[in-house]
Amino acid sequence: MNANEIIEIENKHTSGVYAKQTLAIVRGQGASLFDADGVEYLDCSSGHGVANLGHAHPKVAEAIYKQASTLITLFESFPNDKRAELMKKITSLVDGLDRVFLCNSGTESVEAALKFARISTGRKNIIAAMRAFHGRTYGSLSATFNKKYREGFEPLVPGFGHVAYNNIEALDKAVNEETAAVILEVVQGEGGVYPASAEYIQAARRICDERGALLIVDEIQTGFGRTGKMFAIQHFDVTPDMLTCAKSLAGGVPMGAVLIGHAIENLAPGMHGSTFGGNPLSCAAAVAALGVIEEENLPHQAEVKGVYLMGKLKRIESPNIREVRGLGLMIGIEMKQKAAPYIKALQEKKIIALNAGMTVIRLLPPLVISYEQIDHLVEALTEVLNGCVTDERMETGVVNGYGADKRIKADE
Repeated sequence: MNANEIIEIENKHTSGVYAKQTLAIVRGQGASLFDADGVEYLDCSSGHGVANLGHAHPKVAEAIYKQASTLITLFESFPNDKRAELMKKITSLVDGLDRVFLCNSGTESVEAALKFARISTGRKNIIAAMRAFHGRTYGSLSATFNKKYREGFEPLVPGFGHVAYNNIEALDKAVNEETAAVILEVVQGEGGVYPASAEYIQAARRICDERGALLIVDEIQTGFGRTGKMFAIQHFDVTPDMLTCAKSLAGGVPMGAVLIGHAIENLAPGMHGSTFGGNPLSCAAAVAALGVIEEENLPHQAEVKGVYLMGKLKRIESPNIREVRGLGLMIGIEMKQKAAPYIKALQEKKIIALNAGMTVIRLLPPLVISYEQIDHLVEALTEVLNGCVTDERMETGVVNGYGADKRIKADE
């Protein structure tokens, strides 16, 4: 099918919940995507942080092929060699988190962690942060702050409250003897790419310990090397009680997980589950992906390339930039205007980027991005950020499936 046919069919049959691009992508390789006409684009979105290893990594593809020819699906009640291999590997990544619940997505991992927190503590209340994004199903949506995602779906799950991010005093006041858990992102992604301070994360651990609450860290976007460590929490020498992860865990195959610490109790057979969770195909892909992350030292690549990219971005002289912030290869460029038109202009230069709220350009390139590609990105960004953006672009603009986000501000 050509691009027009692909776009026409999708527009006819899509549910309507995605703001569709006029670009049909059919292939990926490394940090590049290719449209139906064979035009190459530099992918600085990684499928919202999924493609840390890049696209179509041969070792992941080989693992998927071999496992698909052996056994695709098996409920977790029956032990399996690939699942056992993954469980052993993933629980070795964070000291003190030696159990794992396997599922299919980030929102599922958050749902499981919230349920585990309530059943473990016997408490009902959950504290999350302003600007937080934890997912779209009802539990994770209740922990998500932005009204854009919540409006129209109320009533949400009761017992959730939100406090200012990076504000120790606000967190200290909010957590009490009725709090089951505090859930935090180490770097807020959808909320505008805001890194937490070490003092805040360490204080969260202390406050939870003092009040008998659990600390859940959401590493769905920050995990598996993105910030320069295997997990972002490892920058701060803090061990959470649960860690949720997904996105790049299985190299692009849908998979999520909750890493579980010793404080979690009362998990009994039948109280939670997932038909597809821990299926051998996803497990085989995840084993291969984790092997690639270690073999290619992708966390270190993210660290040094992130420093390189951040340094170049901060040297861009543009009156339109308010701030550049981030950690590793998770970077936000906060603009003084809407980000959507700049993201459209980048796409015209064959670079795919994301928004994070109304005013932030979010960069999540594959960790395998080359320095030559980084230089090309900076050159294009410099031209776009210093160029003329038309009024038409300012009023229209579709940003990577989420729309122009006209109702969202980065500080909401």
